[in-house]
Formats: sequence, structure tokens, C-alpha cells
Amino acid sequence: MSADFDVAVIGGGPAGSTMASYLARAGLSVAVFESEIFPRPHVGESLVPATTPVLHEIDALEKIDEAGFPKKYGASWTSAESRDIPNMGYSGLSHGWTADIQFVERNQPGVDRDYTFHVDRAQFDSILLRHADEQGATVFNGVRISKVDFDDPELVRLTCRLASKEMDFTARMVVDASGRQTLLGRQLKVKESDPVFDQYAVHTWFEGLDRNALAGDATQVDHIFVHFLPIKDAWLWQIPITDTITSIGVVTQKKRFAEANTDREKFFWDFVSSRPDLHDALKAARRVRPLKAEGDYSYAMRQICGDRFILIGDAARFVDPIFSSGVSVALNSARIAAQDIIAAHEAGDFSKKRFETYESKLRRAVKYWYEFISIYYRLNVLFTAFVQDPRYRIDVLKMLQGDVYDGEEPKALQAMREVVAEVENNPDHLWHPYLGTLRAPTSAPSF
Repeated sequence: MSADFDVAVIGGGPAGSTMASYLARAGLSVAVFESEIFPRPHVGESLVPATTPVLHEIDALEKIDEAGFPKKYGASWTSAESRDIPNMGYSGLSHGWTADIQFVERNQPGVDRDYTFHVDRAQFDSILLRHADEQGATVFNGVRISKVDFDDPELVRLTCRLASKEMDFTARMVVDASGRQTLLGRQLKVKESDPVFDQYAVHTWFEGLDRNALAGDATQVDHIFVHFLPIKDAWLWQIPITDTITSIGVVTQKKRFAEANTDREKFFWDFVSSRPDLHDALKAARRVRPLKAEGDYSYAMRQICGDRFILIGDAARFVDPIFSSGVSVALNSARIAAQDIIAAHEAGDFSKKRFETYESKLRRAVKYWYEFISIYYRLNVLFTAFVQDPRYRIDVLKMLQGDVYDGEEPKALQAMREVVAEVENNPDHLWHPYLGTLRAPTSAPSF
């Protein structure tokens, strides 16, 4: 029995549309099933340079350039903390609480520019989905997949719903790019909540925010800013969306929202008011979107591929987005998985063993992200120390660029592990008072 398509992709966000472009350009028949009608708003608006090679490969970068998104040359971290940080002694780590990096400081393979972008995800995602259509993918908008049936060993059957009408499509294999809906993860019961991170975000857009007042100098105005809040395990993002509109989001542990027993409005402003400089600047601006909440923030899958299926992007793994990893993981997981799918198609074999390269590369890369973020939350002071230390700065920058897919563990991670262990194991350590409450496992979850 012949299938309707070689590959069915569930979800038309950056992961799904990128996958569809790769496969269609390779000559496979591919369908994308997107439940929403684009454009639609979406969180995750700041990119890292690791997205650039992927956009080059699918021939979409020119369209992103033409969209006129703000250019992102680097990142900055600020703090209201005024206490002096004691010197680490033999490690020689000593610094202030703030830090900044610029991407131009390190050449990155496949990246032909010293910037990436901040994007309006409604516009960005629409560009990528239209591009997939132009590459030859069949795109179904407003069609929700309710079930994926693997009973037939020769094909996969997808049950779809469009308004009140139900219909079936078949494919040789399926790619789950459904994002945090995690369609296959839930259906196959392989989804696991993260054992450490249970973050919660409340975010919105402001018009007319005085970015100059919050930047250290003029060269940093269009950076992404991560503002440390004087509340454990809490921070605020600041992302330029246009010349006048800025995305602002508060991220903290979900239990804090539950404990506050209050509405989003009060919760948001209570956290913002912990930094009077941010509070005053935001109050002087005009909010142009209602506050929106994001939960279900960190999870993993025990299985990300099998016979005739692969999970990519947020459908495979979601890690706290403090280092803007979301779109990078989406695009790069699509890039790596597409190579395995194209080879499987040529061999006429879509069994699990065909996707081992993808699985090992993605798990290894996300493990680096996970540990880097875990260390950041556990000891903020250590992160800014390593950013500023010339021995480790370029290695940290490599991670912040999203360049984690080549298989080599960033060398700074081992040094960070050793410092965290030293501080944790010595209550008298000068940095012990700076430890955060989140304590990740000694290694990232294997799933």
C-alpha cells in the first residue's frame, strides 16, 4: 500500500518548517500539519548565531534579512547586587556582578556575520512556513492531528481534524515538531517532567521603553539583557522586537507563583519592583500586549526516535530558555534529523537504528545546554566570573553562540563543575552564601 507522503511533519513552527524545507529540497514528498493559522504570537524571540548556518542551508536567510528584524550583536547581564564578591583565591576568579559579550569575539564555523536577530515570532515563523511551502512541502493550516497510528508496519496513519471534519493521511514516517504540545511524547507516554526545573514565565511587550537608560553603554542597547532579580532563581528578559517595542518577561520557579496566590498583573509588577530601575523604566513605557503566562517549562523524553518516528525541537526536549536556546535547538535538531531521514528514505528503511546519529548528537548537545544552565542557576556569580575571565571567556561564548553540536564538550564546563562542587562542599567558602536554591543532578538526565 502506498502512502500519501514520504514524511508527515506535525507542527509548522521553526522545527517543523525547517525539517520540511530540508526534506522537500532533497526530493521527498512531505506534508506539514499546523493546527493554528499563522501568523500567531509565540514566545522565544531572541536567536543565537547557531541558527545562521541552518537558514543558509535551506536558502531562507535572505528572507530573514529582508524582514528587517533588529540585529543582535551580543548579550548583557545586569544585577542590583552591590556586595563585593570575594576573590576565589587559587582559581583567580574575581569580578563584578555584571557581564556582557559580543559575538564578534569568536569566529563560528558556518556563520558569515557578527550578529543574529531578535524576531517577532509571529512574523519569523510565518516566513519559515511559507518558505517550506515554496520549497515543495504541502502545508495544511488549521489542521490538528488527534492521533498517530503505528499499527501498520509499512506506514503511519495520522487522524486529523479540520473544524468538525475528521480525515486520515498516511506517510512512511512521522516527525513530531508539535512544540510544547508534545503530541507523540504524550501519546507514547515517554514524557518526563524535569527533576529540577519547574519554571514559570509571565511576559508582555512594551512600547517606548528607554533602552539607553538600562544599558551600560550605547553599544549594548540592542543586546538581549538578562536582568538578575534580587529574588532566588528569578530573572527578567529584555528583547528588542522593533525600534520601539521591547519584549519583557519575568521567569521564576512555578511554586513562587502558586505561593503568591495572586493574579499575573500583581505577580509581574511585584517581581519587577525588586529592581527599581527596571520598574521605573517600564512604568514610563506603554504596554501593548496583555500579560501571558508560560508553564510546563522543562521536560525531556525517554525516547526521541523509534521505528518510523522522530521528535525534534520542543517536542523532543525543552530546557529553561535563559540563553536563547529554543529556536537554535529547533533548527539544528531539524538539520541533524533531516540528514538521517534522507538517508533512511534512500535505503527504504525507517527503523529506529537509522536515527542513531540524530539521537546521540541531540542528546549530547542538549546535555551541554542543560548543565550550563544548571550551573548558572546554582551559582550566578560563577557564570559572570567565567564570562569575564580571559581563560574561559571564549569557551563560554561558544556555548552562548549555540555552537554545541560538534560533539566536543565545552572545556569551561569541567572547570565550572569543579568550582561548584568546591563551593557546595564547604559551608565556610566565601562564595557559599551566593548559592541558588536549584540544585541540578551531577550530570544531566540521560533521557
